[in-house]
Amino acid sequence: MLTVMLPRLLRPRAHRPEAPAPAGRRMRPAALAVFGAATLVLVGACADAGTGDRSQAAQNPPELAQFYDQQLQWGPCADYAPTAADAQTYADPQFDCTRVTVPQDYAQPGDGKTMQIALLRKKATGAKIGSLFADPGGPGASGTSFVARQASTWATNGLGDRFDLVGFDPRGTGASQPRIQCLTDAENDEERTKVFADPSPAGIAAAEADSRQFAERCTQRTGADVLANVGTRDVAKDMDVMRAAVGDQKMTYAGFSYGTELGTAYAEAFPQNVRALLLDGAIDPTQSTIDSTVKQNAGFQLAFDNFAKDCTSRPGCPLGTDPAKATQAFQTIMRPLIDRPARVGDGRILSFSDAQTGVSQALYVSQLWPALQQGISQVANGNGDLLIRLADLYYERDEQGRYSNMLQAFQAISCVNQPAITEPSEALELAKRADEAAPFRSTGRGPVGARDACAFWPVPPTSEPHTPKVDGLPPVVVVSVTGDPATPYQAGVDLAQQLNGSLIKVNGNQHTASLQGDACTDKLAIDYLVNLTLPPQGAECTLAPS
Repeated sequence: MLTVMLPRLLRPRAHRPEAPAPAGRRMRPAALAVFGAATLVLVGACADAGTGDRSQAAQNPPELAQFYDQQLQWGPCADYAPTAADAQTYADPQFDCTRVTVPQDYAQPGDGKTMQIALLRKKATGAKIGSLFADPGGPGASGTSFVARQASTWATNGLGDRFDLVGFDPRGTGASQPRIQCLTDAENDEERTKVFADPSPAGIAAAEADSRQFAERCTQRTGADVLANVGTRDVAKDMDVMRAAVGDQKMTYAGFSYGTELGTAYAEAFPQNVRALLLDGAIDPTQSTIDSTVKQNAGFQLAFDNFAKDCTSRPGCPLGTDPAKATQAFQTIMRPLIDRPARVGDGRILSFSDAQTGVSQALYVSQLWPALQQGISQVANGNGDLLIRLADLYYERDEQGRYSNMLQAFQAISCVNQPAITEPSEALELAKRADEAAPFRSTGRGPVGARDACAFWPVPPTSEPHTPKVDGLPPVVVVSVTGDPATPYQAGVDLAQQLNGSLIKVNGNQHTASLQGDACTDKLAIDYLVNLTLPPQGAECTLAPS
């Protein structure tokens, strides 16, 4: 089964996380959901590169000794499932779970305030190298859920033989405690019906009032002290505590999408503690909020254009037969939803915002293009059933109407991961450039230069765009897909250069590619993770067409 990292899409304020938001939404873009996921045997001395006596491990900060030296108590995972849909998987006895205690604020580790980071593990079945930590992205996606779903695939591709497979829920997410909480289920449903397509001063004021309300709800329900410490800077430090707590001298890590940002931050903070970093679906840490958002929107337009070429070559395509006119045909079908949402079988409605979310969800991987074609055809006939199901998948809403906290965590983490756009002129510039980069998502009513929730956030950012400094970092591997809509190909090229790493170029139309069943990409990735063998210069793979 194909494993697809699906970055989230909220508003054209995209940034390092992963995807642009549908036009007319309030929040900031990007993140990831997962569908499914990759042989070799190790030789020689790397078998002891991961584990060993604590005295031989990297120097741990003495002021954090109580956290680095903690003894973990592993047990059944049933109580760790982040959602009801995960419950059956987590009950499998092959998994065990625990929580790692970390300081809430690393600047004040002795103040008594702590957080609990959830871990899920599947033990190695062969000669163990160490632990393979994995994060699927977001920010906000559950790493425990990701590894639980990937474990059966990774157990048969060689990784499960040589590594304990370990997923973690970054602070504030999944089964970690405390959790970021901003909206009730009913409020989430309500938010999805809103469309901010009015570029007038009154329309901008309404959009900003909604953003301000979201920020206030997050502050009231989560606490400003928690929100101040949920960024990538802090998760990277948690990762090193986790490394030590499981008994590994060095970190072996596979990060996808936003998970590449975590890997880069770890490489900067702890280069001496790295054994191997596989970074797939790269975030370029040097890009500004505006530049990354615009490039992300352009990536989705490219994905839409590729879909349109395929659709217009097939019978019954709702976009016609000419790919050059597909964007215009799509706009003609979708824009009426701004004023007249489509009906949905369960009594809900499909708003313009939700429809764009469902479309973007399907653009993450070409295997969903047939469903996308059908969904657009339905909307043309006044039916929103399929696109709202795709949007539900994106929002992690189950059949009972319950939401995970993934997107709320995404927003909160995003707001401290880079400076907010607080000037109305900059917000308007972003809206204009996003419209130009992704016309298929435009409302056609002009850019709405409203500031998003981050402009009203109660705490300052803890990270900003910069060139990473990684002196002493061992070789790392970056994977980048030419037709990746959420983390465009060039970002992977640039990150590999910044980290002095190796690049695997993958020709295809999807978001991320490694450890997902493609023989070429998987062999290169697994040989690196297991044997520390770098891919040859100019390594290139091509995904089979869907």
